[in-house]
Amino acid sequence: MGSYVYDFAEGGRDMADLLGGKGANLAEMARMGLPVPPGFTITTEACRVFLATGELPAGLDREVVEHLAALERAAGKRLGQVDDPLLLSVRSGARFSMPGMMETILDIGLNDLSVLGLAKIPDRERFAWDSYRRLVQMFGSTVMGVDGSLFEDVLRRVKDQHRVEDDSHLDVCDLMRIVEMFKDLILERTGSAFPQDPTEQLRQAILAVFASWNGERARLYRRREHIPDGLGTAVNIQCMVFGNLGSDSGSGVAFTRDPATGRPGLYGDYLPNAQGEDVVSGVRDAVPLQELATLDPVSFARLRGYMGQLETHYRDLCDIEFTIEHGVLWMLQTRVGKRTAQAAFSIASQLADEGLISTDEALARVDGDMLARLMFPRFDTGVAAPVLTRGIPASPGAAVGVVVFDSGEAVRRAAAGEEVVLVRQETTPDDLPGMIAAQAVLTSRGGKTSHAAVVARGMGKVCVCGADALAIDLGARRFSVGDVVVSEGETISVDGFEGFVRLGAVPLVDSAVMSYFEAGSPAPDAAVQEGVPEVHRLMEHADATRRLGVRANADTPQDAARARRFGAEGIGLCRTEHMFLGARRPLVEAMILAPTENDREVALAALLPLQREDFTGILAAMDGLPVTIRLLDPPLHEFLPDRTDLAVRLARDEALGRTQDPRDTELLAAVTRMHEENPMLGLRGVRLGLVKRGLVAMQVRAIAEAVVARKRAGGDPRAEIMVPLVGAVEELHLVRQEVEEVLSTVARETGVPVTCPIGTMIELPRAALTAGRIASRAEFFSFGTNDLTQTTWGFSRDDVEAEFFAAYLDKGIFETSPFETIDREGVGRLVEIAVREGRAARPDLNIGVCGEHGGDPSSVHFFHEAGLDYVSCSPFRVPVARLEAGRAALSARSADATK
Repeated sequence: MGSYVYDFAEGGRDMADLLGGKGANLAEMARMGLPVPPGFTITTEACRVFLATGELPAGLDREVVEHLAALERAAGKRLGQVDDPLLLSVRSGARFSMPGMMETILDIGLNDLSVLGLAKIPDRERFAWDSYRRLVQMFGSTVMGVDGSLFEDVLRRVKDQHRVEDDSHLDVCDLMRIVEMFKDLILERTGSAFPQDPTEQLRQAILAVFASWNGERARLYRRREHIPDGLGTAVNIQCMVFGNLGSDSGSGVAFTRDPATGRPGLYGDYLPNAQGEDVVSGVRDAVPLQELATLDPVSFARLRGYMGQLETHYRDLCDIEFTIEHGVLWMLQTRVGKRTAQAAFSIASQLADEGLISTDEALARVDGDMLARLMFPRFDTGVAAPVLTRGIPASPGAAVGVVVFDSGEAVRRAAAGEEVVLVRQETTPDDLPGMIAAQAVLTSRGGKTSHAAVVARGMGKVCVCGADALAIDLGARRFSVGDVVVSEGETISVDGFEGFVRLGAVPLVDSAVMSYFEAGSPAPDAAVQEGVPEVHRLMEHADATRRLGVRANADTPQDAARARRFGAEGIGLCRTEHMFLGARRPLVEAMILAPTENDREVALAALLPLQREDFTGILAAMDGLPVTIRLLDPPLHEFLPDRTDLAVRLARDEALGRTQDPRDTELLAAVTRMHEENPMLGLRGVRLGLVKRGLVAMQVRAIAEAVVARKRAGGDPRAEIMVPLVGAVEELHLVRQEVEEVLSTVARETGVPVTCPIGTMIELPRAALTAGRIASRAEFFSFGTNDLTQTTWGFSRDDVEAEFFAAYLDKGIFETSPFETIDREGVGRLVEIAVREGRAARPDLNIGVCGEHGGDPSSVHFFHEAGLDYVSCSPFRVPVARLEAGRAALSARSADATK
């Protein structure tokens, strides 16, 4: 085993898997010659050993001691020395930025003796006790597990006694008293005293970082972001530099571009005479970064130069933390910054224009989830609604929900189906579950670099920060703005684009990006529509790059027309059963209840012209593009009245002595006889067509006659007939014979040639495993991944999602629902087998997918890799599928280039 500890000078950003993102980037800045306080990183491998064994790996303590000694020699001071001790910070740093990980601990090395030595340095007495207060508070909450709100309560009481707003106005005596109160609190709550040995402080902090990898917040965030559980976290140990040494010191967070909009320029916050956590937490109001140019023009000029250097080096938006100590600038962290969906498209396009990245790389830096968020609606500005307040728009979007004031209540209400807005003074990592559950986050403190803003942007949540007019009363569960009082459970609307907070539910309208897709092309004023030009540019590049076709699942002419505007290249699934509902239900009932073959034929004849009209409209909307029409699939009971309603109606008539309706009696008997529960694997699909004579013929005749009508009108209809739920080639053979006979009959009757490819859905494991035989009678396959997932896993989606999916996700059996993202190991394997064997039997076999996975970004990449010809999804997901198909082609090209 190699080293578990690396000095910053030994690493680089290409070592993020081993050193974590933070450690790798600190090493990279050191390598670039930027002013980074010296330190070292304990690797993720050490964490993995700890997680597996419960013990630190052998030799780690020795390596830490050796690197610490080198750090002490370089600094000219020792950890724990009584006069002017070396102080350290300890930070977690996983491969991916994770808000649920342990918070930073600053000022490790202070104790009851060394704080006195530090306080003897001229003008540093208050600084020394302020630093000790911070250490005891951070250590007590993050390492020893004391509820952080208890420390805040102590601080609040002392500030209230002195009638001051923040702790910067407390004097040395106040801070000394607070330290003792904090230590008493720790002893009372844990039974252990705050450790006075600095090396023990360091060791416990390292253990706490490793243990935090499996903390509830971290696991929750990893599940949401699909981050593997086995990565582990690194630990970064670094010499302290101090921003709380007076007016010539301070700390800040900076972005090389606006992370909310993507606009170029320096963005961020600076807080004089403060340490970094003061800026991020939002407990004190920072000033805009540009004000540093006045406060300290030399440091500002250096910072601006470093920011330009970092953005050019990383070729991306950089998120930077820095501290100024007595006018000396120190760079504490950089990373590729989290951004909103709008900013992602804007920044990618700008960097391509600036020549820092290629258009291919710009496309690779956005994704379908981002595009979907840009398609979310916005508030209708034409509707007058009372404005409660306005804050800083930190993460765009429009959200309506009931007010809640803590994370637990947000989770409870969201689980009950309510949409909620989490309202806090400022958020902390403890609020992560509530932020995930909420539609929006609203805080009275903080800015675009606060915890609330950064986490919300990373999750795509609406966020408004720094709405300082909010007076939040947590005890009374309400907030007020002037004379207006809003209690928990009342509805508000939060506008993350403009920062407005309004009372009540404001109506929503389409976003500019949705309007662009609805129009099918950019409007003349698209340049002023935020995000539209960038989306249009990258969508065009995705279309030019992708190999996968993209079709839509559509059952009406209106849906077909919309899908075409959204860029669909045909219909991959037209479900005929949706045409049998509504006003047509009595005709379907008559067909089902028909006592004789003649009666059934009469009922089918009545349905024929209605189906023909539907198909004609859909073929017209998709003229020149393929339209795959699935023959009737669900069991017939779905077209009959509800069994319970019928039984109650008949029982009521009997109880009241009324004559029962004979038709109701007949319907109940039919429903009872035919009833199936999801996944309904009985008399449906191809089986229905084989058993219920005339049903297939009626549908195929309607399709054929619609094709004839469109041809006579000068159109170019391209209907395809798909037989569902085939499990054996013999089933398809029999149905195909009937289909071909009807097509030939219509062609003879009309004198118009009718040629429709005939294929099948692959939605049963047996169909996938015998795909070679089935392909001999099929001209195309379309994977019905919804049923294929149910039948492969052996469970019904409706039954299990509410029963045990949450537990399976929590236990790591699922990383994500197999109904949302394709199960590559199981269902995906069946897809690959069917593609390989189907194409071996019929090389020209056209293969697509029409299940819901066709619009899932991750699944689209799998379907590209598996060699499918197209994906099909709902009209609204067509743009997402187009974008991801382009990105999938780039990923495949990149993978081929590295082989």
